[in-house]
Amino acid sequence: MHNMEWYRVFYWTAKLGSLTQAAGQLNITQPAVSHTLKHLEASLGSTLFVRTTRGVTLTSDGEALYHYVDQAMRFIEMGEKTMADRQDLLTGEVRIGASDSLCAHYLLPVLETFNRQYPGVRIRVTNRTSPETIALLKAGSIDFGIVHLPAEDESVAFVKAAKQQDVLVGGPRYAELAARPLAVRQLVDWPLLMLEQGASSRSYLDAYARGHGVELKPEIELGSVELLSSFARSGFGLAVIVKDYVRAELAAGSLVEIPLDPPIPARHIGIATLRHLPLPAAARHLSEQLLAAADGEEDWI
Repeated sequence: MHNMEWYRVFYWTAKLGSLTQAAGQLNITQPAVSHTLKHLEASLGSTLFVRTTRGVTLTSDGEALYHYVDQAMRFIEMGEKTMADRQDLLTGEVRIGASDSLCAHYLLPVLETFNRQYPGVRIRVTNRTSPETIALLKAGSIDFGIVHLPAEDESVAFVKAAKQQDVLVGGPRYAELAARPLAVRQLVDWPLLMLEQGASSRSYLDAYARGHGVELKPEIELGSVELLSSFARSGFGLAVIVKDYVRAELAAGSLVEIPLDPPIPARHIGIATLRHLPLPAAARHLSEQLLAAADGEEDWI
């Protein structure tokens, strides 16, 4: 493949039929145009132009080459327009990974606004646990992930977004427990509902309990926060859930908050990206909106 600039010079000379006009289009001198065309002709072993009193015209070999170069230039122009449209968010794609609960309570409200603003941008969401989301990010399957912090990975950067507070809740039948703080060691005296092993929220709760010398053994393990809430409302036991996720149930009295002693430390939602790899324009804009909606602290880890 010869220097692409040679073909640009050839294209504009053939299109305009003038070395002078081609030089003006390309912002170079006429001798530079002539010199470049000689190089191209020598490399191809063909004469491409014939000089006339009005400029230059293509030879039969030049016509044959122009047929292909013209198509190539049109494809390049289309590519450049596509890139410009992607930068302007007229088109493009955002690939996001997040858990069910983060999708419903954190991502969806911002996605609705983003979709109204940029309807030409395609949005793809993959529902996975936080550890699985990080694996998807490292595999290049998503642009960024929304995960529960804390999380660590040398190849991934995390920025803290919304703060989350986990609370112990139960159905109305456990209302008497809300009268005074429940010691962590007393959790083993009550039926517990917990997420399945592998969820970052489960790991965080297990680590909290072990830090106080308690090994939690749930009566029931469930696959989503929504199921935890449903089973807790039905009286099957106590569950630890992010307070923002069950504010309506707490306000309605279908769940009651039971204070823990000591309280579970607050944690954050994190936006995970690959280190040293800039986000595409659409993904960058969406991540900025997510941070703005959560009053993000811009605290990179």
